[in-house]
Amino acid sequence: MDCTELLPPASVRGMTVLQRAEFQKRVQIPRLRVPESQVQRVIPLLKKMLLKMEHLQPVRAVPNAREILLHPLPVKNWESLPVKELEEQHVTAANFCHDELELSYENWSANEILKSVLPADEEGLTSFSRIGHIVHLNLRDHLLPYKQLIGEVLRDKLPNCRTVVNKAASIDNTYRNFQLELICGDAEYQVETKENGVPFEFDFSKVYWNPRLSTEHERIVKLLQTGDVLYDVFAGVGPFSVPAAKKRCQVLANDLNPVSYHWLQHNAKRNKCLAHIQMFNKDGREFIRKELRDDLLQRWKSPPANSYNIHITMNLPALAVEFLDAFRDLYADEELPKVLNYPVVHVYSFAKGEDTKTLVQQLVERNLGASLDDALLEGISFVRNVAPNKDMYRVSFRLNRELLTTPKQATRKRPCSAEEDALAEAAAAATKVKCI
Repeated sequence: MDCTELLPPASVRGMTVLQRAEFQKRVQIPRLRVPESQVQRVIPLLKKMLLKMEHLQPVRAVPNAREILLHPLPVKNWESLPVKELEEQHVTAANFCHDELELSYENWSANEILKSVLPADEEGLTSFSRIGHIVHLNLRDHLLPYKQLIGEVLRDKLPNCRTVVNKAASIDNTYRNFQLELICGDAEYQVETKENGVPFEFDFSKVYWNPRLSTEHERIVKLLQTGDVLYDVFAGVGPFSVPAAKKRCQVLANDLNPVSYHWLQHNAKRNKCLAHIQMFNKDGREFIRKELRDDLLQRWKSPPANSYNIHITMNLPALAVEFLDAFRDLYADEELPKVLNYPVVHVYSFAKGEDTKTLVQQLVERNLGASLDDALLEGISFVRNVAPNKDMYRVSFRLNRELLTTPKQATRKRPCSAEEDALAEAAAAATKVKCI
């Protein structure tokens, strides 16, 4: 039997309107009829040979016996089975046969259905995101004629899926929320989800949430110990701030989007960590120059200031680097204590080009107005690939007295070669593209 025999019928290729009845198909399947008294001894012998498909029971009751459906690829005939062991259980070739089985739309997975329908010579649906009951797609142009069918298949096949949406445009507005197109299902965008064991609730149509960043959120939260301080400049609905506050870190969280700010408050309350978090609805630069500045100075002047670590997260990868100059000249030198516990900044950025790691460092240095030497740079970490030759990174560096007390334009930088300057210009231009 050809392996394609267990796939949906070839006639469904190119279907744009889902017609479930067109997926019916009859195939010849090997079967073994076993006396009821022997089933428990026989099944372990055939475990790797069972026919496993959705909504299909490979062991079914028949009069005075059980019929076992076997996969036609490994089982061609009676000799394909463990004959000796079966005969010891009084099961012989007389118990074996091939018979027709009708398969239908219900028996195939979403992946199998879509592979059989979508163009064979084009890239298929490679990935999607699950956010509570919502499935979020980012369909390429060649798949748009199939979007309704794709949505219906996913809603049919994925557990607890009630809504399927497609990203209608890039994230290019002030508040970073997706522009969504409802493909099928209910226009209900308020979701409940969990990330790294922490529950969150929000309106997905009005805030930014990307489940592909869950590992990165977890990495940062694991750096934090009880009593540490976190300033979250672009907090969103709280994927850094809320878990940090649950660890009893002291958190100042900010977001400009009033809807994100509402759900940030809601999630902090829901996770019972309000005692450890202060929340603000401000522009990121204003938050750095006022709330972060004042709170940090107060902590430095209140011993023991060196008994905890201080972190600053800036997860707005399309624009965050443009806020780095807000740290320059943040304090007058004379108002700072002599010994300081300097914060580590974790700034996220996109970089587009061949050597994206080099580009992203130059992008940060250019906006910060200083070179990140070994004394400042904590690390550059790849986060994810966003598009061909476009990557997202986290650049972690430590602030120092010179950065915090010297205006950006007064900073002496090492000379750049013409090639380095061109690379930095390209990197800076890359941040102006719309966030994907």
